[in-house]
Amino acid sequence: MKGAKLNNDKITALYCRLSKDDGTNNESMSISTQKTMLKDYAKRNGFLNCQFYVDDGYSGTNYDRPAFRQLIEDIQDGEVSTLITKDLSRLGRNYLETGTYIEVFFPNHNVRYVAINDGVDSIDNAQMDITPFRNIINEMYAKDTSRKIKSALHARKMQGKYMATTAPFGYQKDEKDHAFQEKTVYPVCGAS
Repeated sequence: MKGAKLNNDKITALYCRLSKDDGTNNESMSISTQKTMLKDYAKRNGFLNCQFYVDDGYSGTNYDRPAFRQLIEDIQDGEVSTLITKDLSRLGRNYLETGTYIEVFFPNHNVRYVAINDGVDSIDNAQMDITPFRNIINEMYAKDTSRKIKSALHARKMQGKYMATTAPFGYQKDEKDHAFQEKTVYPVCGAS
């Protein structure tokens, strides 16, 4: 703990985020994994009064996320002493805003920030020196992924691939066309 004094009255915020839902109506597996990791870390390190804030299915490239907004509100109300995330990218992928939260907002509100996998703990200033560079890399990763997805979608469109998940009324998917898990559509009744 490096001499950190824990405040038993305030919340230890355990924040989880995942940008894409895993296709089920239940909580995604990654969120469950993050929750387990955060809870175990908090327990091992003596953090008390833990509360989860979970944004499942929200991008890290902006901060318009319901649980994150609630977290910020709770911090402003002085209810949170520590914020723990799995890594820096779970907090966000916009390096300017993420850096502002880590280096300005949290310290101004006396909130300790911990990113477990990145070895970041705001109580240790030496660890914080590399944090801005990690935030830049997280943002570059998000931009690169977006660019690759757009490129793949454009290539599929140029090939004339059907892009929707279901065929229009009166058509069905071609069972022989498995490229990119999309199917070519053709008329059901032989209409052209």
